Amino acid sequence: MAVIGELIKKAIDFTGMIISDPEPVEAQKEVLRKLLETAKLTAFGKAYQFAEILEADDIVAAFQAKVPVHDYDKLYAEWWHYLLEGHQNVTWPGGQQYFALSSGTTSNSKHIPVTDDMLACIRKAGISEITNIGAFNLPSDFFTKQILMLGSSTNLIQKDDHQEGEISGISASNLPTWFGGFYKPGIEIASIADFDERVKRIAEEAPKWDIGCISGIPAWIELMLKEVIRHNNLNNIHEIWPNLMVYTTGGVAFDPYRKSLEKLLAHPLVYIDTYLASEGFIAIQKRPDTMSMALFPDNGIFYEFVPFNGDNVDEDGLVKPGGTVLSLADAEENVEYVLLISTVSGAWRYMIGDTVMITDKTRAEIKITGRTKHYLNVVGEQLSVNQMNEGLRVIENEYDVVIKEFIISAVRRDREYINKWFLGCDKKADKLKVAESLDATLRENNKNYNVARTRALKGVEVELIPEELFYKWSEETKKKGGQVKIPRVMKEEDFLAFEAFVAANS
Repeated sequence: MAVIGELIKKAIDFTGMIISDPEPVEAQKEVLRKLLETAKLTAFGKAYQFAEILEADDIVAAFQAKVPVHDYDKLYAEWWHYLLEGHQNVTWPGGQQYFALSSGTTSNSKHIPVTDDMLACIRKAGISEITNIGAFNLPSDFFTKQILMLGSSTNLIQKDDHQEGEISGISASNLPTWFGGFYKPGIEIASIADFDERVKRIAEEAPKWDIGCISGIPAWIELMLKEVIRHNNLNNIHEIWPNLMVYTTGGVAFDPYRKSLEKLLAHPLVYIDTYLASEGFIAIQKRPDTMSMALFPDNGIFYEFVPFNGDNVDEDGLVKPGGTVLSLADAEENVEYVLLISTVSGAWRYMIGDTVMITDKTRAEIKITGRTKHYLNVVGEQLSVNQMNEGLRVIENEYDVVIKEFIISAVRRDREYINKWFLGCDKKADKLKVAESLDATLRENNKNYNVARTRALKGVEVELIPEELFYKWSEETKKKGGQVKIPRVMKEEDFLAFEAFVAANS
């Protein structure tokens, strides 16, 4: 097996040598041209005159002038609902075999079309991820080990002429045949719909596997590792999987989970960040000296960037009409942007719901900074999730605690607004002092928040609760596992319901 691993490693290294990354800006122009050419005879393409856009001297500018920005509700109401009714050639040529059900933080009922062209792009991105592993200088033996992917159930729902499921389940059910020998937990276990039952079976089968890499959202990966350790009476996960070397993470920021995850290991892993959304495979980390991820500039997705501020984004996290929208050519480094994508699944200038920052424009590298819906600006706070996370890292260091999950809202107290936080904390701490420290940190690092604290925002409250309550709430109100994420910002009504849940279960 070591010989096989050496051959695979050499093949990956050779592939990386002969395949060079495209120049991102030029590649993006070509992607847009191909998207428009392919979709020009669809109903959407005719409505927005794709044929005329293709004749323009500057097709990027013409595209932005003719096609409006869409969020899910707008695109579904005007176009995608026809796909669910069986119509073809709506926003992309042909019919529809798969819909990804979004179980993220903004909605539980989204139906995102996943075309055969998109599945091909996801497979291409996956192969790129494998070839890029060579950059992390892993030993040859790693390439003979198995990969445990903890995604959503592969047991898709059959609906008339299509199937539905979360994107990780759709992707896993379409894995190439050659990958089957490496893939765990295998289709039988992966098809189990109940997350706890799936994890139980993984724990039972774990001694039979030789896992070199794990993949999934941090919160659910951690729960899975804890169950494997508990069931098999271990001190750490390396006692059963001594060759575990890599964790490909994604879905949420990893840093809040690192400290608690590493308590389950005998030694740290190589961490590789990925960005697979319901709408497509957006980016992967390509090199070990950064946690930034490289966009795929030539793989069926055209990217646009909206400066994430009050001039361009409303309090509901939607891009305002007439807001500034930039292509990769004009976007700048170290500015927070709302990400828009146009794809081979027929999404057009579509708000994916994430905010990103370009960290290296030459390499087209980004980092995810938060969610547009998780932008708190009820009374002028203008707090992004990135700023919230940075504030909480200060609290962790100051009070020697771990905070992986949190929810915040602006709520009224005696006709005045306060910001109230629920923090999932691993130790007891003085909640009044934590609130004072968090408030001071945010005031120091966010001038808009500081101004709000002198005006309409009258105070800050913090409640420290066990992190398990977040997962229990998620299980009872949404579901557990897969791609489900804990919301960071709630509207007051939903927050008060969560507050009542915490009170009832504490």
